[in-house]
Amino acid sequence: MKSSSKCSCIYIERGCFNVKVDAAASMCLLCGMTIPKPETIAVWTSLVSINGRLLEDIDNALKKAGLPKLSWYDALLEIEKVGTDGIRPYELRERLLLPQYSLSRLLDRIAQAGLIERQDAKEDGRGQIIRITPDGRAKRHAMWPIYADVLIRSIEQRLTQAETAKLAHLLKKLTLCSSGYRP
Repeated sequence: MKSSSKCSCIYIERGCFNVKVDAAASMCLLCGMTIPKPETIAVWTSLVSINGRLLEDIDNALKKAGLPKLSWYDALLEIEKVGTDGIRPYELRERLLLPQYSLSRLLDRIAQAGLIERQDAKEDGRGQIIRITPDGRAKRHAMWPIYADVLIRSIEQRLTQAETAKLAHLLKKLTLCSSGYRP
């Protein structure tokens, strides 16, 4: 273990792992409190890193093609999936895991582009129903090939089918276990 004087963090070196731990975790280490194993921290760091890189790559590819951001695709997909009945914003927020203010701004921009329409909910004077327009459906369909191409280049062309299946299985185990975890 070595300490860095430039920042309030330490680096844990074990075998091929060199993991940076923040100040709070550093204090836990020094006080003898439990911290995750370096391999666990390395997995977390890799998941966060690849997630950020893939999202950035997808957004860049969409931008280069003159298309909106991935967040638009996700919203349009969820709205399209519910069909002609439409969806309430709070339901969409739950599906997209966005804070209310972010969803409101996203929906405003998508509506201004003519890709969704809003109608007042009959049973709730303050509520709205969001529906996708034909232009919204066409835009989402135009975005998919760009999105898919990044996934193919970033995952399918770098991992074998067996590796991809194994990774999907392992990530599903993390998803299942994290949904019930309460610190």
